[in-house]
Amino acid sequence: MSELTEKCTLAKEAAYKLVSVGTIIKNNALNAIAKALVDRADEIIEANRIDIENAKKNGTRQAMIDRLTLTKERIDGMAEGVMQVCALNDPIGEVIRMWQRPNGLLIGQKRVPMGVIAIIYEARPNVTVDAAALCLKTSNACILRGGSEAINSNKALMKIMQEAAYGTGVPVGSLNIIEDTSRETATGLMKMNGYVDLLIPRGGKGLIQSVVENATVPVVETAAGNCHVYVDEDADMDMALEIVLNAKVQRPSVCNAAETLLIHNNIADEFVPRVFTALKEKNVEIRADKKAKLIFPDVNDVTEEDYYTEYNDYILAVKVVEDIDEAIAHINKYNTKHSEAIVTNNYENSQRFLNEVDAAAVYVNASTRFTDGFEFGFGAEIGISTQKMHARGPMGLEALTSIKYVIYGDGQIRE
Repeated sequence: MSELTEKCTLAKEAAYKLVSVGTIIKNNALNAIAKALVDRADEIIEANRIDIENAKKNGTRQAMIDRLTLTKERIDGMAEGVMQVCALNDPIGEVIRMWQRPNGLLIGQKRVPMGVIAIIYEARPNVTVDAAALCLKTSNACILRGGSEAINSNKALMKIMQEAAYGTGVPVGSLNIIEDTSRETATGLMKMNGYVDLLIPRGGKGLIQSVVENATVPVVETAAGNCHVYVDEDADMDMALEIVLNAKVQRPSVCNAAETLLIHNNIADEFVPRVFTALKEKNVEIRADKKAKLIFPDVNDVTEEDYYTEYNDYILAVKVVEDIDEAIAHINKYNTKHSEAIVTNNYENSQRFLNEVDAAAVYVNASTRFTDGFEFGFGAEIGISTQKMHARGPMGLEALTSIKYVIYGDGQIRE
């Protein structure tokens, strides 16, 4: 039996048992996981060191190495995320609504687990913990398949979590990681019908496109993040400067970092020099259109391809637009429907932006960097859905549940 078949079988068996595991046991398991992560941080960091060394040997970009790196502080943050999930209400078993039919039947909708959730992701070991915690809280068994770049970190994290959780009464097989990181195994997981109830890809455009095109199991699409900040003519420029810098450089390797800056033509003469100077001080490569270059020539030319690109790096595309109509049209043409922001003191423009921009998260006067399960109060997230079916935006606990109809009668038969 292959590793994939073996672990999918274990997960399916565990999923049937997890339905009956109560909130107390699940919370005990999450508490144990959080404590074990902190207590065994040195073990995790040592495994992560091997991944980082391999990444450097392979010429991995620094921004991606940052995404891969685990420190004591980041491990503490992961453990805090687990504790936040633990503190949230358990959605499983929640009766959403009930109603009675004229024939006396009492019909209700109840939240139930999906069953087995598989996640295919790239070089972000924190996903291993976030996904496991969210699946466990929602009584879903999980099968995780991370990238080769983080395999040592992921194996160490999963071992620690399994030992902590299984010691509290959680069924063996609830938490699984595929150690074979070959393309064939990833493709095989996409086709495990009868075992996998939901597949969630987390990563770059290539990974997500591969999953969407090849999977035969149900998929929630979590697209790449080609995010924009639009600075309107009625913006507070000091605020706009801070938001642009935060959205671009606070952590450029993540999906909610800004990749394109749009600036209203009426404020370009004043704002372009300010923001370009500040960005260059942060070592950001600016790729600007002709209007912006006339104001600040010492930047590179932008291309059509740049507007479509998620850089995950210290690179920013810039365009000067005539008005909010052009800004909205540009965003809806080039974005990945992830996170978009407007900086403005004009209420009418803010509402137009909120209503007309097609994205999972739309901001007024705030950085796109907040699109995150932790920041939204979900404790963690299993991904940021950019589709419009079932779940959209940061996927917390409720996004990992389905519903079941429960019907009470007293002998009714249909005539």
